[in-house]
Amino acid sequence: MATVFARPSPLPGRISTPPPHLSINTSDRRTPAAIPNKYLPICSPGPKPNSGLDTPPSSPPSPSTSIETTSITYPPDVYEKISDTPPVYSIDADTLVDALNHIATQPLPEARQVFPWLHGLHAENHIQLTFFVARRKMLRRTPKCIRGVTLVKAGGDLSVSKLKGAIAPEEILLTQAKPEDVASFLEIDPREGFSVRNFQIQTCKLATISDIVVYGDDRTPIEEVVDLAKRISRAQKAWREKCDNAGNGPQLFNTFVVSDAFSKFEDEHRNIVAIDSQGRMTGNVMDFFHWERLEMCTMSKASEISKNVWLGPTPDPAMDTIDTTTTEDSKFDVLIETSDLAQVPDSRMFRAVERILNEGGQPPQMEFPSSGSIMPPTWSQAEVDGLMATCNWIYRMANPDRRKDSGFVEKDEDGDSTMVSATPKARKMLIHCTDGYTETSLLGLAYFMYAEGLPVHEAWLRLHREKGRNFFAYPSDVALLTSIQPRILQESPRFRGDVIGIKNAQWLSRMDGSLPSRILPYMYLGNLNHANNPELLEELGITRILSVGEPISWSREVNEKWPSEHLLYVDRVQDNGVDPLTEDFERCLKFLGKSTLPNKSSFSLTGFGVTEEGKREGTATLVHCRDFRFREHIALYEHED
Repeated sequence: MATVFARPSPLPGRISTPPPHLSINTSDRRTPAAIPNKYLPICSPGPKPNSGLDTPPSSPPSPSTSIETTSITYPPDVYEKISDTPPVYSIDADTLVDALNHIATQPLPEARQVFPWLHGLHAENHIQLTFFVARRKMLRRTPKCIRGVTLVKAGGDLSVSKLKGAIAPEEILLTQAKPEDVASFLEIDPREGFSVRNFQIQTCKLATISDIVVYGDDRTPIEEVVDLAKRISRAQKAWREKCDNAGNGPQLFNTFVVSDAFSKFEDEHRNIVAIDSQGRMTGNVMDFFHWERLEMCTMSKASEISKNVWLGPTPDPAMDTIDTTTTEDSKFDVLIETSDLAQVPDSRMFRAVERILNEGGQPPQMEFPSSGSIMPPTWSQAEVDGLMATCNWIYRMANPDRRKDSGFVEKDEDGDSTMVSATPKARKMLIHCTDGYTETSLLGLAYFMYAEGLPVHEAWLRLHREKGRNFFAYPSDVALLTSIQPRILQESPRFRGDVIGIKNAQWLSRMDGSLPSRILPYMYLGNLNHANNPELLEELGITRILSVGEPISWSREVNEKWPSEHLLYVDRVQDNGVDPLTEDFERCLKFLGKSTLPNKSSFSLTGFGVTEEGKREGTATLVHCRDFRFREHIALYEHED
């Protein structure tokens, strides 16, 4: 059956967090924003065991088991009521911290009790409804098995005085046209399209089934805090009436105002202060935006792929303060940023950059089209010429002692050849993008082929295996580099073989551009296309495969060569956001090297010893489904001492 996917709706009014100087997009210039879903980032496995961070509480032992969430904020009888119409209560800092700690100890409901409600089930979105619930309207009801606590900061400026998990009011409330307008929660469920990953709606969805606590910083008048709390209380009443009319039955949630100043949290409860009153991240609270940036920088940290030419993430001074390995040796003379809107540089750009280099000062910056930007079969000769000129220019700047070998002839404004300095200075070049691997691949691979004299299939493998680089390439990058390979090698200063006699590896023609993601030296995450490319698996040293929901399709000859005990197929599971994997964890873990599942009361994926057999043998295991999204369900990392 054909399935229609729509891009998730943007989150309304989201206030940037963490502070602007720690945003994920670190370029100083106005580069285009990241394209949603252009690639699937590698997810961090979270804290390691014994790191001092609490393990989440246990989920129900079986889908049929019901749980009841208890909360210190309900019932609110013991709290002072500061407003009768609408009802608003007062809570002090100490009690709020106790309430947050208590709610964190409550077991999570079984997934089927909150999904598909959390996926978004708008009454007019027939595609989404048909996929998830068909005619069973009961599945559209608001779940009653969970009660949360949501923190909302009055004013919405989360770049200062941010408590753990705090959100802006615009994330859950409709913007009022007039003060007397009836307050209401956002109608957040998508009206059209289909998606099983509407993560952007879940903050607002969960706020509707939470007691809501409003606080302000020391510069926010208490009147503003109370007014916001009254709006939220009216929104809760309207939501309750809506649920009652829909047959869900009323469930009571309440609104509170923090009676203490924000300074009380800074002085006595710093463990829940994410950003202090000066706008500084405390480090006491895991901020996923900041951690994602840090993980990306660590994963794709700049490394040298050829003499004086490096690949890596966009330099970020905030990350440099955390990375104690940063030294003067890592400073670069030229920064080449790859982006979707960049144009291929020309000779005037090269001369301008060289003039800036000769004058000294800040490193000059250039741009080059990102991976996937030069598309077959419409690419122009000018684009290919520009790619080759860029590789040539980078090479002669990084290898001034080999300028004559590169075939590059420098010319002045009139087109006449110029004298070349006898002792030019070698320049360190950084090819970079925000995350360090998605946009740089085309230029990085092309230059690696050119500078090292490698055919495309060898460049792909050596950059990954020998240089240790993770990179994401598109099918168009494979097609382009394969097509222009003869020219790259003919102009390469290192290639000395016969271009005509080169035959590309068979696995390259069956590759979609990307390699499996190497999350450990002996463990990869990938997709069905990777699993169905046995020649590629052999090149990467992968000898064991765990298939989730999608069986591999090999020829009889390949099947006969592959030991059956090195294959595990988990069937009856689809990558649709509905089918759970919890019932299959045990045999998956056994296959990956863990003989028994630990007690469910302390069940945590982080820290399992996995792929022990592959680790001992020096080989690797591939875990895959249809696409990379299996890692959203299960991420098996080993704790390394």
